[in-house]
Amino acid sequence: MDQDAYRKTYEQINERACLFEKCLFAGHAGCSQSEKFNLAEREGIHCKSDSAQSQCADLLNLLRHHSRFVLKACHESGVLNHAQALRIQVGGLRGLDQVMEKHQEATRFVPDIHTLVSNARQHYGTLDSLPFDRIIQQIAAFKGRRG
Repeated sequence: MDQDAYRKTYEQINERACLFEKCLFAGHAGCSQSEKFNLAEREGIHCKSDSAQSQCADLLNLLRHHSRFVLKACHESGVLNHAQALRIQVGGLRGLDQVMEKHQEATRFVPDIHTLVSNARQHYGTLDSLPFDRIIQQIAAFKGRRG
């Protein structure tokens, strides 16, 4: 299948893409608002809720902003490679889960992204108020798999 045609069809089918798709595919988290679909022998993940996707977008933007130093990224608007995006997603969720659940160690698997982010927003009033200094430690610690 032509890559451009695939990408265009994927975007048409998946208008509300899961923003934590890399993390979910890598098996580091689950989400009650995610729904898998297949296209041309490939798999994608769709978000079932506009508000859930918006909440995840807010969190990812904040994680990206606060992790610029860790990622050695000069500009917030620059494109992240797969490893950097996965590091923000997995490390950010592990850090948030550690903060919310008051664990000494970061969890290896976050069972429900939507519930975690919703609870964090409710607890802190706004995602801007999260303790990013503690969350970013998990982004720095996440290394992904070794080649």
